[in-house]
Amino acid sequence: MRFYCGTMSPYEPIAPATLEGAHARLEPLDLTKHWEGLLAIGLDQDLWRFTVAKVKTPQDLREYLDVALHERARGVSIPFANIHRASGRVAGCTRFGNIVAEHKRAEIGWTWVGREFQRSAVNTEAKLLMFTHAFEVWGLHRVELKTSHLNLRSQTAMRRLGLIEEGTMRKHTINADGTIRHTVYFSVTDDEWPAMKTRLREMLAKPR
Repeated sequence: MRFYCGTMSPYEPIAPATLEGAHARLEPLDLTKHWEGLLAIGLDQDLWRFTVAKVKTPQDLREYLDVALHERARGVSIPFANIHRASGRVAGCTRFGNIVAEHKRAEIGWTWVGREFQRSAVNTEAKLLMFTHAFEVWGLHRVELKTSHLNLRSQTAMRRLGLIEEGTMRKHTINADGTIRHTVYFSVTDDEWPAMKTRLREMLAKPR
């Protein structure tokens, strides 16, 4: 298993880190620790409406998380459980994926948050923690996010964060249910990151 720190050199493997904020704590996914909490929130069908994976049963959820752990073993993803610090409960799941060390880029995605926590600060702060880690610890040049062309709410949220919309990849993915997904790509680069960091901090400072 290989993960990278500093300038994301392939010669410096490290274990995934816990990312800690005031509202959220991102813990490396551990099914012995996080399974029950993820199961309690992860079968809400609204969470999977626009996703490639279609999770309906506990077995579906387990297989989805097993894929994330397999990708971690191959060094291309780092999945996290998002912990709501005030309650200590599992609030959701997110991931660094498509990590390409030699080109200093990665993706943030596979993100879902339980209905109870969707209007809290945990998701916004999780993004702040992950972007900070990507740009300021790993030294990445680019972080990308993507979503379904049908997921207008997600697209609006990405624009609100200050991400740049790069375009739509037509017929990009076949969803697990056989439907075709056009994928909308967004990104932020290292030179754009300081302005986004300020924006995220301002968003977190607003009363909820």
